[in-house]
Amino acid sequence: MFTGRTVRRCAALLLALALTATGCGSSGDDGTAAAEGGTRVFKADNGSITIPAKPQRVVATGYAVPPLIEAGAPLVGISTWKRGVPMMDAQTKATYDRLPKVAGEQAAETNYEAIAKAKPDLIVIGVPAPVLGDIDVNRLKSIAPVVAIGPTVPRAWRELSRRQADAAGVLQKYDATKTQYEAKAAQLAAKYKDVLPKLKFAHVGAYGEVSKGNFQREFDGSWGTNVANDIGAKYYGQVKQKGTGSRSVSEYPSIEELPSAFAEADAITYSVNTDGSVPESVKYVLDSDLWKNLPAVKAGRTYPIRYTEAATYRQAMMTLDAIDKSFAPLLKQ
Repeated sequence: MFTGRTVRRCAALLLALALTATGCGSSGDDGTAAAEGGTRVFKADNGSITIPAKPQRVVATGYAVPPLIEAGAPLVGISTWKRGVPMMDAQTKATYDRLPKVAGEQAAETNYEAIAKAKPDLIVIGVPAPVLGDIDVNRLKSIAPVVAIGPTVPRAWRELSRRQADAAGVLQKYDATKTQYEAKAAQLAAKYKDVLPKLKFAHVGAYGEVSKGNFQREFDGSWGTNVANDIGAKYYGQVKQKGTGSRSVSEYPSIEELPSAFAEADAITYSVNTDGSVPESVKYVLDSDLWKNLPAVKAGRTYPIRYTEAATYRQAMMTLDAIDKSFAPLLKQ
């Protein structure tokens, strides 16, 4: 028979165990309230979500796929991410191929049964906020906690991938790669410090529409320019009618506007495919007589850039190498 003293001792023991399991609140690097025990509250695009402090089985989709593979997250399922495959190193590609595909390229191609079968304890959705409506988030929430961390402007892949790594509990490896990238960018900035700041750059992006007779002009912070920005290249001008996302840092003038758009450019960069070939949308510009008469073109200051769709620090280091190779002639002028 239990005495009053025994009951009090048992209650105290249970309370101590409960406190040990839940821990005390603390503040994470991104301002989230983190728990030292089993869960923490994470601020995502879809609200403040209670997630495991140390996830053991993670499903990732969209833009969350490459950074979480590279950071060594405990992934049990991913969406396909074909656009990023050409920028994957052998190890990343092997992991990508091995992991079960639980969703397609589009958010609407989410396989809920496959996700449930993977038994995740966290689901990281990396799609833009407007696309989130194509996913049955409530259905996913019945499987595991869901954090939506999607892209905004192109250059924001830095913050985006860090938040995704934070949610998955793999910040340490992520930060190590970030440090490597920043060191490499600093070296190249020093290498070109006497050249790049003196030039006004312009960029032809890969998303122009030949059928509509336009081309893509990208400014600072866009896909084709944001890594070059990190080593000192500045792209003059700004979007005339700003939209959201990428349309806040790029626009689509008609090909007839090419002379006025790039008249002030001392140098012009343009996006090419990962194998160095020229996309049809860019070839349309380069084949134009209007292009051939631009001052920068006549001066021989045009530079192709590969890996302009880099969305992780490891991929962006490949972009840095490509930019360095392309910009090398500037040091001899």
